[in-house]
Amino acid sequence: MNIKISIIHIKLALFIFSICSFSCKQVKDFEKQEDFNQKPNVLLICIDDLRPELKSFGADYIISPNMDDLAQKGISFKKHFVNAPSCGPSRYTLLAGKYGLANNDALFLRAQKIADSSTHVDPTMPEWFKSHGYKTVSVGKVSHHPGGRGGKDWNDSTVIEIPNAWDRHLMPVGPWKHPRGTMHGLANGEIRKITNEMDVFQSAVGNNVKYPDDLITDEAINQLKELTTNKNQPFFLAVGIIKPHLPFGAPKSYYDLYHNVTLPPVAHPEKPKEKTTWHNSFEFMKYNRWGKDPNTDPEFAEDVRRHYAACVTYADAQVGKIMNELKQSGADKNTIVVLWGDHGWHLGEHAIWGKHSLFEESLHSPLIIYDPISKHGKQEVKQVVETLDIFPTLCELTGVDIPEFAEGISLMATLKANNTFSKGAIAYTPKARTIRNKTHRLILHNDGFVELYDHSKDDNEILNVANLHPDIVNEMTKLLIRKRP
Repeated sequence: MNIKISIIHIKLALFIFSICSFSCKQVKDFEKQEDFNQKPNVLLICIDDLRPELKSFGADYIISPNMDDLAQKGISFKKHFVNAPSCGPSRYTLLAGKYGLANNDALFLRAQKIADSSTHVDPTMPEWFKSHGYKTVSVGKVSHHPGGRGGKDWNDSTVIEIPNAWDRHLMPVGPWKHPRGTMHGLANGEIRKITNEMDVFQSAVGNNVKYPDDLITDEAINQLKELTTNKNQPFFLAVGIIKPHLPFGAPKSYYDLYHNVTLPPVAHPEKPKEKTTWHNSFEFMKYNRWGKDPNTDPEFAEDVRRHYAACVTYADAQVGKIMNELKQSGADKNTIVVLWGDHGWHLGEHAIWGKHSLFEESLHSPLIIYDPISKHGKQEVKQVVETLDIFPTLCELTGVDIPEFAEGISLMATLKANNTFSKGAIAYTPKARTIRNKTHRLILHNDGFVELYDHSKDDNEILNVANLHPDIVNEMTKLLIRKRP
């Protein structure tokens, strides 16, 4: 009798357990569905002065495993061009979604218009996402000033670079004292005071070596921890990594990775003989170079290139830490990640060491977009696209309305149109403007002088063929002026 009762009790217990397990599974499935139905988060990673030379972009000698991992999962835009070869105006087009001034203070001038109140100013991308329910946070150098403030030391909270954009805009400063100190800071709190007294590159030794990007990454991880705990509000987190911006400083362990690496020769290192947008590398040359010139000293030139590569790998390590925290949080399954270089950088091509020209090297930078919900998987897009297109692309991917004022187009069109997609990329400096299409680059100087390079025969942009192709010059000039009067 007792044995029968025990068997009945066991069966009843198993039945109740199965019901509870089924109910728990339903609850968990419902919670997962709730998370899936929330608008996707956005993680925008901006990297300063990043050439399109990652291993995943064909540069076998560069060590960039974390950015490469992103490329393996997402869409790599191999012909992405920025809209200005300088930090301020390039970031203006990214954040405003419109062409703007060619000055580094373009966003501050926009802020002045907002303060004027008599002029209508369209919202920026973070403000647009904020108005559609997103929590918006920036850490590091996202706009031109790290932290997005003005004033003498870039920490004046009454002078905001992008008003109404961020719920929080942060720049940890540590021993560098203020955001201005971090921008060109070297190891352990060294601040640029007199430029020609600061070394152009550095490989600091020690177990506790810190650079500003370490602080930026730590704060980005802190923000991710906080943002991912709120399951009821999507986030738009922008993180700006400073390196490989000058001066080229990174822990020596990163430089040592390139000790036995054979660097490829500098392509077309000769100074142009005719009129171009060439310049004398003023940003680079004003640092302490120990009396050396990379254009005449091959050994010094190679050392500069190794230090730049070390900074790229150091920046890549920061990307890895941020992506690891995103994965640990579980939010990686519903977070669109964009990795964007704000412009390119000459490493001796055309005898330039820096940006600021309208040659390919200044304007070509990496762009990777990874959408974990998309079924596209790894793709490489070789059509010409521009930074201006990122704003509407993120709108389409997140289901946010694309604003009428956005001057770019959604890059999802490149995937739908395959090889039939065609557009031009515009860029400008105070002295000239350019348009790049699939086959040619045209540069129009303010005085009317024209450069035309045929990329089907001359990827190095050495031979100006404007006089040989008046029809192409006329067609491309009209399109350039229409887009950038």
